[in-house]
Amino acid sequence: MSQESTDNKPQLPDPKEMAKTYAEVAQRASKLINEHMQRQMQKGMAAPEDELGIAQAFMDMMAKMLANPYKLAQAQMNLVWDYFSLWQHSMLRFMGMNAAPVASPAKGDNRFRNEEWEQHFLFDFIKQSYLITARHVHDTVSNVEGLDDNVQKKVNFFTRQFIDALSPSNFAMTNPEVFRETLKSHGQNLVKGFNNLLRDIEDGDGQLRIRMTDTSAFEMGKNVATTPGKVVFQNELIQLLQFNPSTKEQYKRPLLIFPPWINKYYILDLREKNSYIKWATDQGHTVFVMSWVNPDAKLAKKSFEDYLTDAALKAVDVVCEQTGEKEINAAGYCLGGTLLASTLAYMAAKKDKRIASATFFTTMLDFSIPGELGVFIDEQQVSSLEKKMSERGFLEGSEMAGTFNMLRSNDLIWSFVVNNYLMGKDPFPFDLLFWNSDSTRMPYAMHSFYLRNMYMKNLLKEPGGVTLAGVPIDLSKIKVPCYFISTLEDHIAPWKSTYLGARIMSGPVRFVLGGSGHIAGVVNPPAANKYGYWVNPAKELAETSDEWLAGAQQQAGSWWTDWQAWVTQLNDAKVAARDPAKGKLKVIEDAPGSYAKFRLDQQKKK
Repeated sequence: MSQESTDNKPQLPDPKEMAKTYAEVAQRASKLINEHMQRQMQKGMAAPEDELGIAQAFMDMMAKMLANPYKLAQAQMNLVWDYFSLWQHSMLRFMGMNAAPVASPAKGDNRFRNEEWEQHFLFDFIKQSYLITARHVHDTVSNVEGLDDNVQKKVNFFTRQFIDALSPSNFAMTNPEVFRETLKSHGQNLVKGFNNLLRDIEDGDGQLRIRMTDTSAFEMGKNVATTPGKVVFQNELIQLLQFNPSTKEQYKRPLLIFPPWINKYYILDLREKNSYIKWATDQGHTVFVMSWVNPDAKLAKKSFEDYLTDAALKAVDVVCEQTGEKEINAAGYCLGGTLLASTLAYMAAKKDKRIASATFFTTMLDFSIPGELGVFIDEQQVSSLEKKMSERGFLEGSEMAGTFNMLRSNDLIWSFVVNNYLMGKDPFPFDLLFWNSDSTRMPYAMHSFYLRNMYMKNLLKEPGGVTLAGVPIDLSKIKVPCYFISTLEDHIAPWKSTYLGARIMSGPVRFVLGGSGHIAGVVNPPAANKYGYWVNPAKELAETSDEWLAGAQQQAGSWWTDWQAWVTQLNDAKVAARDPAKGKLKVIEDAPGSYAKFRLDQQKKK
């Protein structure tokens, strides 16, 4: 560590400010301890159930591992050899000689981006020692023979969570940035960090809910969800928004967007420069979007069938009534795309041709490759979840958000632990994380049906596998032109799974693979000129995703422009611009509407 100059010598903290901070921390800590003890007394002191089946999975793994002691001993010897190599490397560096590292962070691993992790002898040793151990632990548990596939996936996932939690970057004495700040501030960063920790526990009603952004920096309709428009319809499940035109003419076919109800619609309308809704409006589309209600216990019995009839089909009715058109384009994002496909199959059975084209953003229809989300979906876990939902009438939004955050724990959990609790800083205002923290609930009946029939039994891909509103759903009957955009690094809807779904359709399908992940790969405006996308010029989809990718060609820029060329080629007829305030339906309120503005975290503070 470099010696601070006398000119830059840090000043001692203000004693009054220190006393105030300590008093606040003590008061908060005492209050939370008392509340925790009261909750425990009310619940009783029974041992918690292994709801996720983690303990059983690791017991199975240990039994299989110990059954092959030779392989375990070999793994241990390999670890010792790598430690010996690291010791040699460190001695060479200590003597001022250059030496290639034994272990290096993976590309994109931001935990060790500070230059002192490499330049300082001690921190470089700590970093490499951790990386070596992490690799050997993960490799050892991943290669245990004879484990059931689901058990193996669970062991791999939670081993990774354990490894990530023990990273030296997560501890004050082994993180060079935190260590330096602790010396500089005389430990005030840790005191402030502890205060931040207590605040987040308070906000989470006794459970830690890590604050990822400064939510006070954003206001819907002002600096997020800013595209102007009107709410033209409302029922128990949705508000339907129609956005103001920004061109003199608009395409004859309006565009109806089905967003996921796991999150709110404004992921497609964060800021003007990255808003898909604003961009589509500027291209001449009459854009409608469903804004989902945040359900409470009163809507516990709302089923997937209700989401079809009272939301999807009703929205199609309203869009046609408002515009006077008999054909529309539709787009669905993630779970919204799953509902869109179900709607198309229902309409095909009813000879209803009002949806003339469909676009699917990162949508799974065949759930045989669920990715790491599959770790959380088995009989034991779903039954436990159903028990909780039956008591409350819904799945709490924060529980769903926590699951998604675990899929990228280093970026969405531990980086904020370091910033908020070790560095003692407040989180940076970031619109995407503001949206991510705006959690939504799932009605009991709908979510149970979705998990069991789609994730667990994978019945949606089967002709007649599920029946909705009295109609057996057969996705193969969908003949309208379809556009699938999936993303290469998607950890929620893996692109090889979405590709399987695209092959079910009977009509013409254009499959496009974007760069990045579930959010950034979709919210990728042309002006940003990032990521690019792959298309395969063959007229028919290849039998497998690997074959498709082998014949695909990478294109620069955003898939948005590719989609625009595709959808307008189907029908480029124009009409005079449609003003939602002058339509057939009475305006209820301005966009983004009261359903989108309702936030669970703000309600708990009242």
